[in-house]
Amino acid sequence: MKGLALARAYFEAHGRPMLDRDFPGWEKRMAVGLVGAGSECLGYDDDVSTDHDFEPGFCLFLPDEDKVDRKTAFALERAYARLPREFEGLSRSLVSPVGGARRGVIRTSDFYRDKVGAPDGRLSPAAWLRLPDHALLEATDGEVFSDGEGTFSSIRETLSRYPEDVRLKKLAGHLWLMAQSGQYNYTRCLAHGETGAAQLAMGEFVRATMQVFFLLCGRYMPFYKWAFRALRELPAPLSGYAELLETLLTTDNDETMRAVKADTVEDLASAVIAELQNGGLTDAVCGDLEKHAYSVNDRVRDPEVRNLHLLAGV
Repeated sequence: MKGLALARAYFEAHGRPMLDRDFPGWEKRMAVGLVGAGSECLGYDDDVSTDHDFEPGFCLFLPDEDKVDRKTAFALERAYARLPREFEGLSRSLVSPVGGARRGVIRTSDFYRDKVGAPDGRLSPAAWLRLPDHALLEATDGEVFSDGEGTFSSIRETLSRYPEDVRLKKLAGHLWLMAQSGQYNYTRCLAHGETGAAQLAMGEFVRATMQVFFLLCGRYMPFYKWAFRALRELPAPLSGYAELLETLLTTDNDETMRAVKADTVEDLASAVIAELQNGGLTDAVCGDLEKHAYSVNDRVRDPEVRNLHLLAGV
């Protein structure tokens, strides 16, 4: 059973009856679900995932103390701890997993403070630009089974996508990195005989290209170990470029392959430029991604954000 389905089944079998019996009416004052770190929150868990931090359980997201006091929160923690430790052939852990508690009783404000640095999800443009995609994804992934007052889900919705100026700023920065690493430095490093540096440049190009694809789709790119899987789930045609990007990373840099790679870089650059033009995001008419980066940056409406360094969101 996949982790999210396991969490919901465990809640329905044991969590909801516990709330109805011992805390009648309190479910309407909290959110219940499974959100945060872990492949199960992305729906990417498999047999390998069960070797750590995989267990039956769910999260009870509580309001601050003015609505749910410490005494009630402590009682909920005790009640959660008493729930059955075995379910569907899996055992709950006796200690908190690495990285902190992923299940159990959590204040909503603590959850969002931990993930994005703001208890209510309200972020300045500078804060949006600083946050890595995977942190925002952990704040908005998984499933919410119920949310009586809607507070948790309201914050979740606010964080579910970048503000447009932030998206454009980050897009501009990653376009510039694509240009520098792939269109410029890869072949120059090889000409210098620096094959290691050339491969680093190609890695930078692949990462920047993937970021651009996710930004074009208005989605967050997950932590690197799930990036390719998520890329293959993007809408066409962007999802179809995953194989080309994997090839750039996993092949040698001999005389034949370096020419193939350089051509592939230009093919990917052309595909990105076509997406930018189709989306009305650039006025540049050329194959140089750097020029398109500056054109995208010109579309940022907030002058303070627009005038930040081009790489402010990278």
